[in-house]
Amino acid sequence: MASGADSAAEGVAALGISDCPAPLRRNLQLLSHDQVELAKMLLNEGQTHLFEHWPEPGVDDDKKRSFFDQVHRLHSSYPGGLASYIRNAKKLLADSRAGKNPYDGFTPSVPSGEVLTFGDDNFVSLEATGVKEARNAVFVLVAGGLGERLGYKGIKVALPREITSGKCFLQHYIESILALQEASCKMEGECHTQIPFVIMTSDDTNALTIKLLESNAYFGMEPSQVKILKQEKVACLADNDARLALDPNDMYKIQTKPHGHGDVHSLLYSSGLLEHWKSTGRKWVLFFQDTNGLLFNAIPSALGVSASKGYNVNSLAVPRKAKEAIGGITKLTHLDGRTMVINVEYNQLDPLLRATGHPDGDANCETGYSPYPGNINQLILELGPYIEELKKTHGAISEFVNPKYTDSTKSAFKSSTRLECMMQDYPKTLPPTAKVGFTVMDTWLAYAPVKNNPEDAAKVPKGNPYHSATSGEMAIYRANSLILRKASAQIADPVIDTFNGQEVEVWARITWSPRWGLTFKDVRGKVHGNSSVSQRSVLVINGQNIVLDGLSLDGALIVNSVDEAEVKVTGHVENKGWAIQHIDHKDTSEKEEIRIRGFKLEKVEQMEVNYTEPGKHCMSS
Repeated sequence: MASGADSAAEGVAALGISDCPAPLRRNLQLLSHDQVELAKMLLNEGQTHLFEHWPEPGVDDDKKRSFFDQVHRLHSSYPGGLASYIRNAKKLLADSRAGKNPYDGFTPSVPSGEVLTFGDDNFVSLEATGVKEARNAVFVLVAGGLGERLGYKGIKVALPREITSGKCFLQHYIESILALQEASCKMEGECHTQIPFVIMTSDDTNALTIKLLESNAYFGMEPSQVKILKQEKVACLADNDARLALDPNDMYKIQTKPHGHGDVHSLLYSSGLLEHWKSTGRKWVLFFQDTNGLLFNAIPSALGVSASKGYNVNSLAVPRKAKEAIGGITKLTHLDGRTMVINVEYNQLDPLLRATGHPDGDANCETGYSPYPGNINQLILELGPYIEELKKTHGAISEFVNPKYTDSTKSAFKSSTRLECMMQDYPKTLPPTAKVGFTVMDTWLAYAPVKNNPEDAAKVPKGNPYHSATSGEMAIYRANSLILRKASAQIADPVIDTFNGQEVEVWARITWSPRWGLTFKDVRGKVHGNSSVSQRSVLVINGQNIVLDGLSLDGALIVNSVDEAEVKVTGHVENKGWAIQHIDHKDTSEKEEIRIRGFKLEKVEQMEVNYTEPGKHCMSS
């Protein structure tokens, strides 16, 4: 039997490195062959410092082995392995220190895309096309973040989308997908297609997301339809040489941070799901983020654009004011002839334009908006070309690094950094032949993300979007009110009020289940007569076959019905309704999800009707 010293010598020989640090050399006998190979890789990439503090064998041996368990996870979860990560980091850190412009040699121009007008014939036609295509689609929700930035300790998808119905974001998303699934199958006669739904989680959100689904019976979706893919974090970098940072609380652990939602592409590639979807006739993959409560207003028509235009990549967008803090979708043409259509962050777009012959930089055009539409990070990809591209890249997405330096010499970091990647940077690697376009929707219809806490939102310059829980909820009521107005209902004008330091429009609190109003055609077909809703009113519609026909509402009305019931809602309904009460975000006696909104609803009086039997019914006051 070989002695420990002999084993160590053999281990060093196996490493093939003469300057193996003594602490590691003494401990090689503890390691498996695979762990020795990982050690060799780390030494080859200049990571000797990771082992310099290791004590003699017999001290912390389990921790030394667990160190390599973590290295293995970091190595196997990154396309090309940990060596690729370190090499990419060295290059990006060198570029950052040198102040290199990532768009050097590129000239920006306005790409081609579709600008839609809500409710016109083209919009209605595209919605119908999109609903038909939905049975060939897959939805992917990127939900790796907690709500800490919002002032909410839970997962963001568990937040109420609005407090009138109390439905959380995840419930709304699932009900919207199920409504699309049902409507798409009806257009085909009767099919039994289930639209797959993937949720990308992280260490922070995985268990809580699964618990939310299981405790709510998946909100009506078949559990087999839902797939959870958990992203791993990436190693932190301590300096410009890309030396991996050790956890300050544990010298046997590498510090890690999130890599960004761009990981969704490599996870989908390695999961095998893409080929399975292709074999079952799927054609589209729709990516969306966790707290945009208006998104599904835009999905049917945008999917219709992808199908009718044959886009391989379709980025959903909204009109964007020049210099607004939202990325612009831009066509970039390089001196060597390469072109790509991608999101350029707002702080990079203006200097890029100024440097390429546009002295005014990012300026509004005759429409009153920038010609570069605002990216809202919702993508529709055609599955076939997507698979072919990932076969080449294995899902690796163009990365960036954003170190915070201690001073202008850029020689040291204030704290460790890491490489990051963004889902919407997928088109950067596409060939010029790829058909990359965009679809612009009205902001009021399609975009109201919830991401800023009350303090930060209150500091936003007047006229700019707050992107808070307050503005996100009020945007839902505004959108529903404007949709009903377009469908010929009389909806009272809003009043202006201030919550948590944010001045917002307060419309009637109108909300409905996705199965009632999936498309504008659906809504228009269910609003008859001279229906009206006052500004102080609350209207909740839960059911598929509910028609508003001459309803006059001044108060709170909730209508619930089973599918087999056809309900006509008419007459004058008046009661004391639900009052809006102001809540200070510092008031710890209220739940977090209420505090971050700055208001709650006091249910003084309401009329609630339930139709549980099939047949035709009439609700009249």
